Amino acid sequence: MSEAKGSNPAKTIRSNVAINLIRTLTMTVLSFITFPFVTRALGDQAFGLYTWANTFVYYFLILAKISIPNLAIRECSKVKDDKRKFSHLVQLFFLMQGITTLLSFTFMAVLAFTVPSLRENNGLIFLLSINFLAGAFSFEWVYIVLEKHFYITVRSIALIALSALMTFLFIKAKSGYYDGDVYVNPALNEVHIYALITISSTVLTAVINGIWLPKFISWKKTEPYRFHPYLKPLFLLFLVSMALTVYNQTDEFILGYLDPTKAAVGAYSVGVKGVDIIITLITSLYAVFMPRASYYYEMKDKRFFQNLVDYSLNITFFIAVPAIATMATMATQITALISGSDVSNQYQDGAAILAILSAMMLTYSIGDNIYTEILIPAKKEKHYLVSMAIGIALNIGLSFLFALTFFSKRPAVGVALATAIADVGLLVVLIVLSGKYARHAIFNRNILKIVLMGSLIGLITAFLAPWLTNVLPFKGADLWKSYLLTLIIMVLGDAIIYVGGLALCKEKLVSSLFRRKENANE
Repeated sequence: MSEAKGSNPAKTIRSNVAINLIRTLTMTVLSFITFPFVTRALGDQAFGLYTWANTFVYYFLILAKISIPNLAIRECSKVKDDKRKFSHLVQLFFLMQGITTLLSFTFMAVLAFTVPSLRENNGLIFLLSINFLAGAFSFEWVYIVLEKHFYITVRSIALIALSALMTFLFIKAKSGYYDGDVYVNPALNEVHIYALITISSTVLTAVINGIWLPKFISWKKTEPYRFHPYLKPLFLLFLVSMALTVYNQTDEFILGYLDPTKAAVGAYSVGVKGVDIIITLITSLYAVFMPRASYYYEMKDKRFFQNLVDYSLNITFFIAVPAIATMATMATQITALISGSDVSNQYQDGAAILAILSAMMLTYSIGDNIYTEILIPAKKEKHYLVSMAIGIALNIGLSFLFALTFFSKRPAVGVALATAIADVGLLVVLIVLSGKYARHAIFNRNILKIVLMGSLIGLITAFLAPWLTNVLPFKGADLWKSYLLTLIIMVLGDAIIYVGGLALCKEKLVSSLFRRKENANE
């Protein structure tokens, strides 16, 4: 990955980070607008069914990919300036992806037709499987290697906006009714329409990417395909990806079996939505950092690599810490707005789940940083596999323990607590196994400044947010207006205090922003 003559790598990385943040923030806003509408229209049972079926399909998406995109990014980043070699590797990884996708889909189809609980919903499952069939051949990783972040941003925003528009046009709220002694829930039919809408973005992404792909690669075969050198690292990455999938999806899957109505899954999905938004915002930056980290790690001088890790984790703390402070202290208001309801009848425990899982915005994001920017470039995926095995054991064991004993009447809360504890344990193991690079980036005075300012705005929000909600004049059916105004006022106030405090403390990230503005004015 050679730099263009006269280019500034640091400036290029900052530009790519900004572009990716704009993309993710825009998609987040659109998602935040549509999600309450969908949860209200479908209700907790129908939305829980969608989430449960999507979780099942997601396992096979990971099985189809088996981390081929991550391996492809690492290997193709080394030869992207040689079109012949780059095209050859793209062809090779495409063939590998085709084989694994076919095998994964076949395995999923067998289970969907033979397992009773899956057979009842196999129509929805096969509909959602289109998502992973299209996603497997979207070639998104090619555009990541080529650092076409502006193109990715424009395309993603356009497609998510189209998806949001279709959601408002075609998803309708329908009340349930009794047919004799049988309760009929029409919202269950709306699930299939919503599934069609959600897969449309992935399908269109694959089509658009495929149209532009010949501009960057040639499909002409130039040499034999040698799969053997990649089988061993790919097998290890496959184990890692499966472990990661089990770790990420087990909580909702467990709840789906503990609660046949799937209402607990719906409540958990609402509670975790806010957390997922911030995690997605942070982890989306791997598209910028992973190719660079793979290149810099190959250098003898590791200063560029350490600086990249420091910068990445600095951004992670800068975003995650104030998000934790706000979401943990305003969980009720945020959950009510996300669910589109007063959470008294539907999506119960969503606020408690959000408060419990809020710390994962930092712990999970740090773990993802360590994996994609340190362990993968260093070819130490085994370390991550060991860490994930420990995390999975903790997650599954504690989830069943808490859900069946201490929180038997509120299993979703028990599973959330188990997940939070497991994530902290996983992070501790990762920090120990990742060596000096992560510790240097995490344990320093600059990060301490961020943590202290985050704690300050957390205390301020904890005292002022409930008071502000009560003094606002909106009550009853209009209570959501009080929640929304409280959230807006507190977020703006917290942002001013947070950024201003960090500027006074001369925190590196904020100080660099002010320095660039001063240089631009000179």
